[in-house]
Formats: sequence, structure tokens, C-alpha cells
Amino acid sequence: MTALGPSCNSATVAGGGPTRYFRRVSSKSKAIGLAGAQRPPRPATQLTDALRAAGLRRTTPRIAVLQRLEAAVGPVSHAEIAKKLAVSGYDRATVYRNLIDLVDAGLVTRTDLGDHVWRFELVRHGGKPHAAHPHFLCTDCGDVSCLPGGAVKIVRAQGVPRAIGDHNVEVQVKGRCDACG
Repeated sequence: MTALGPSCNSATVAGGGPTRYFRRVSSKSKAIGLAGAQRPPRPATQLTDALRAAGLRRTTPRIAVLQRLEAAVGPVSHAEIAKKLAVSGYDRATVYRNLIDLVDAGLVTRTDLGDHVWRFELVRHGGKPHAAHPHFLCTDCGDVSCLPGGAVKIVRAQGVPRAIGDHNVEVQVKGRCDACG
């Protein structure tokens, strides 16, 4: 599997102060275009190599979906991606089919953070599994952020499932974000 770029943790933590565990882009910031934490997507030629290494053909919608995922600072829903790509003429079904193809190829992960909304995230940092970093879900506004890998420590204890000791779990932290107080 080809790595698609730096860890999302490094992108979401960059610029945060020492007391902040994650960088947050609120719904209000997104609505008025202040989502300054987004990264510029890589050129289509680099993404083409990753697609071909995963056994997928290069298509314009697939490249657009990958670029949108690369620019995201955390997991994003199908609806969020479809809304951004609608201005380029891509319909919701096309976006969804490409997301599923990318998940099946191992380039993208899909997770449900307990709110019954599938969120998608680019596999980064050498193809580490999605569970390699925890996520924070605000119970008020619904924003999702990646937490740095060291923010939550999982330890094996007697009587817990073996998956915990193997770190084969997905960690989700829920609460109120800084903006919601």
C-alpha cells in the first residue's frame, strides 16, 4: 500500500499551543471560509501513482475525492465531500461510489463515531491503520478532530479483550469542544 502523505496528526496539531491537544475547525469557521487549517492537495500526478499502486484506475472524480480528503484536517462525511465537489459537477452517487472504491483499495478508512454518520479519512503515515490515532467528537456541534497519538494511552489489563493489548481498537473521545465550552 502506498502512503499518501504525512500523518493527519501532524497536520491537525501544527500551530496548536502547548495546552491544546487538537486543532479544531468549527462549523462556523467552515461556513464563512475561515478553515485555515486545511492543507493544499497534492498534484494529480502524485495521486495517480497512489491509485495505480492500489490497483485503481485514475479518474477525474477519484482524483477530486482524494484531493478533498487530503485537504481535510480530520474525518469528513460523504455529505461534506459531496457538497464541496458539487460545484465541480460531481453528484452524490459518484462521490459515494469513489469513496467506497478508495476504502476497498485501502487508501481511505471509513468510521462511525457513534452518531450513525460514516466519516472518511485518508490513510496516511506509511499506511498505518485508522486506529493509530484517536478522534474527538463534540457532543454539541458535531465537529470531529484528530487527536495526537499520545493524547490517549491504551494499556493492557487483566480481563480486557486481547484487541486492547494489541492496540487493534478505535478510540473515540466525546465531550464539548473549546468553542462550545
